[in-house]
Formats: sequence, C-alpha cells, structure tokens
Amino acid sequence: MNREVLNDDILYFVNDFPYWKLLYGKTVLITGCTGLLGSIMTKCLLALNKHYDLGIKILGVVRNISKAESILGRDDECLSLNELELSEISSERIKDNVDYVIHLASPTASKYFIDHPVETLQTAIEGTNAVLNFSAEKKIEKMLYISSLEVYGRNEGEQWISEDFQGFVNPLEVRSSYNMGKRAAESLCSAYFSEYNVPVSIVRLTQTFGAGVEYNDNRVFAQFARKIIENEDIELHTLGETSRMYCYTIDAITAMLLVLLKGQSGEAYNVANKSTYISIKDMAYMLRDYFNPNINVIISLKDNQGYAPQTRLRLNTDKIENLGWSPKYSLPVMFGRLIRYMS
Repeated sequence: MNREVLNDDILYFVNDFPYWKLLYGKTVLITGCTGLLGSIMTKCLLALNKHYDLGIKILGVVRNISKAESILGRDDECLSLNELELSEISSERIKDNVDYVIHLASPTASKYFIDHPVETLQTAIEGTNAVLNFSAEKKIEKMLYISSLEVYGRNEGEQWISEDFQGFVNPLEVRSSYNMGKRAAESLCSAYFSEYNVPVSIVRLTQTFGAGVEYNDNRVFAQFARKIIENEDIELHTLGETSRMYCYTIDAITAMLLVLLKGQSGEAYNVANKSTYISIKDMAYMLRDYFNPNINVIISLKDNQGYAPQTRLRLNTDKIENLGWSPKYSLPVMFGRLIRYMS
C-alpha cells in the first residue's frame, strides 16, 4: 500500500477544514474506528489536534485492541481505546465525560449480510440503542449516526432523491437485514431525540471509497481497482444497471464533521458527489478507458452473490450543501488515488 496517498489526504483535510476551532477541548467517542471511515475519521481528528493544539481527546470503541493499534498506532496520548462490544457501551464502562459521539460501527460487506443476517440486524438495532442510551446518560452535545443510501431501497426512476423518499425494501429478503437494520436504527435515533432529547443527526452516505481501502476489499470499487492494477479483465456478475453516486473518503469525513457541528438534531442529510452518478457497467468502461485500455469488460451473470437489488439512486444533496459542504474529488480522481494507494 502507498501510505503517502492517505497521508496527503489527511494533510489536505487539516488545511481545508474550516471549523476546527469548534473542536477545542472536546472529547469525541467513535465507534467502528478500525473500519475504513472510522479509522480515517480518527486519524483526521488526531491530525487536527496535533496541528492546532486543540486538546482533543478521542475515545475509540473497538472489538480488538491489537488490531486497532496496528491501524491507529499506540503512541498518541490523545487516543484511548476501549475494547467493548457495541451492546456493552454504557456510562459504567466508559467513565469519561463525552461531548460528541460518532457512531460508525456497521458491517459493510454484502456477503456478510447474507451469511449473518441476525448479527447484521443486531448490530444495527441493539448496538445503536446502546450508543443512544449512553448518549442520553452522558448528556452529550451531539451524536452523529452514520447511515446508508441503502435505506432508500429500490427505485426505478432517475429523479433526484431527497431525504423524505422511501423506496421499496422487501423485509423477507435475507439481504434486507442491512437496509431494514439501518431504517430501524434511524427510527431509534428519531425516537431518542423526540422522547429523551438526545441531540442526534443522521448522515446517509452513498458508497464511499478512497485511500485506506484494504487491497482485498470485496466491494465493487475495490474489485475494479484490483483489475486495473493486475492488468486483468473486469468481469461483471450482473448486467451492471444499478446506478448511484459516490463520494471520496475525505469529502465524506468533512461532511460528517460538518453535520456533527452544524447540522440540525433529528434531521437526516444525504452525502454524495452529484457529479459521480453512473451505472456499474458504465463505471467499468470508464475505468478501462482512463486507466488500462488493454483490458476488457466482460459480463458473466451469476446468482446468489449477495448483490443489492438493481436500483437507481440519484441523491439530492441540497441539504448538506446548504450547510456549506461541497465535494472536491471527481470520480476519475477518486479512482486514481485509490489505485495509487492500492498499488
């Protein structure tokens, strides 16, 4: 892996993020901080803290401290790791005062949703309930729940989808454990805000990638990047008609922190780069043309791979843009940085 690409991303974030003063002296609890976005969020906050001497304290909730230390290091005294299951989070287990909570912990692999639907639902519902209850006990300033564009389910049209849209999700499909879990977790957030005044906002991320993705990641963007690197044909196991938008990791981190610091409690915000809307098939051809014209794109249909149902999700991002956010990375640049990182 070319770690310099990720280091450059973090440096760009530190120099570009305008609201760093609002984090002065704050304690931030982050779940899922060994995942892609959780680890980058943690590194970005640590870098902000070091650059501006903010006195930030980060409490990371992890399932394996050894793994977390291998990703995040063990030498920064501002980072404290707590080895806990999500359901074990409580004010008895974490004694520190907490100002902000960023709840990122979630499975992300489609095959996991198929093989472990019960655990997928439990993580979404029971884990989020524990984090919300903890936030209520600590009387925090703000909680951020990271949701997904998959809450919108299936959509056949090309209309812009705002935060009040609800597409079809079949609760009896095994893979719907993820969609339904995210919907239920969002409903829990709304319930805690309404009944217990927990100040929680929701970010609905489109598919997000960039430097930091593991080489063996099985999501479509990583599969395509590997084919470019390894000079192999891109093989599609569906017709590739699903269309969505994408977002670069650092753009997503900036959006999440902006909603944490400036967003309205009880509200959801779409986060995506409008310029990146594309079908899976067209993305495969774009990557071939941009990065490796010597390979081919082949369609070889297969069933039971855990793929999301075909849908078209063109997210309306006016709400987050009205807070002052705008993405900086185009789709070719996103893939260029991902390929450089993975090479």
